[in-house]
Amino acid sequence: MTTDITEPLTGRTGPMPESAGVTLRPFAGDEDLRAFVGIFTAANIADDIDERVSFEALANWVAHPSPHFDAARDVVVAEAAGRPVGYGTASWVDTSDGVREYVTRGHVHGEWRRRGIGTAILRHNEAHLRRLAARHRTDRPRFLGLGTNERRAGAVALAERNGYRPVRWFFEMLRPTMEGIVVRPLPEGLVLRPPSGESEMRKLFDADAEAFADHWGGFDASEAAYRQWLNDPDYDPRLFAVAWDGDQVAGAVWNVILEHENRELGRRRGLLDSVFVRRPWRGRGLASSLVGHSLALLRDRGMTSAVLGVDADNPLGALGLYQKAGFEVEMRSTGFRKPMDVEPGR
Repeated sequence: MTTDITEPLTGRTGPMPESAGVTLRPFAGDEDLRAFVGIFTAANIADDIDERVSFEALANWVAHPSPHFDAARDVVVAEAAGRPVGYGTASWVDTSDGVREYVTRGHVHGEWRRRGIGTAILRHNEAHLRRLAARHRTDRPRFLGLGTNERRAGAVALAERNGYRPVRWFFEMLRPTMEGIVVRPLPEGLVLRPPSGESEMRKLFDADAEAFADHWGGFDASEAAYRQWLNDPDYDPRLFAVAWDGDQVAGAVWNVILEHENRELGRRRGLLDSVFVRRPWRGRGLASSLVGHSLALLRDRGMTSAVLGVDADNPLGALGLYQKAGFEVEMRSTGFRKPMDVEPGR
């Protein structure tokens, strides 16, 4: 059996096992998103990963197409017996280390693994990304990339089997309790308050993009990405810890409470989703102060633990800062890459 993909996802990805009874098809809207919630949950249960996603979050994710990602073009669905059992996504980003990275991701329901579905999704995504890259003009070296939690042993093996090599590692860090929080004062001249109105939200988004230009990886700072962020159903700007120097954002933490995930897992956990300080305000203890204020904000909203993600090789010493704030490494993820066989500038 071969996949049957029509425009805008053109081309075949190669044969799939006859026993799988699975075809690949384009994304078809909300009903697929509802199925993706179940696939994501089942995949994470199989891999012992305590992450969940809501339909509302997925709906917002696909509602803001951009040149970097458009669900109608860049999502593929694996279907068996008339229902989705896996899905893949493809996107691209220009990274801080001078690369244009074409990123593939995917999830397969735990009950449908080891039937070649993950391999078929990967090969489809790679072919799709090569076609996309052939239409791009850039002087940057091009790489295929993927990232996966190391608990996903099948995904790690799939990456290595298909020529991907590890290039970076990331930690998920957990503060298991909210006891003993230390809240240090802000550096002199700075004021802590949440953003007010869309103009300040835009300043906050742009400040984050500027700060993370100094970090490994890529950041989609497009208007579509901003609109997606602005409309994220899990975001409550009243939880954001933002340090202002006059009308300038000096640094901030986007704190989030994922109510759907907490409800599904029976916990009260907060997420420090992005922690940053802009260059002119670094080296003054601002990041430590913002993390302490964030933990206090989340504790006061009833959270009993907190989590964040960090680049293991963060050049600004973030790992040590978070350890001092009571966070412990709980899981590790790997970023993989392999060269892309499309000529630069083609």
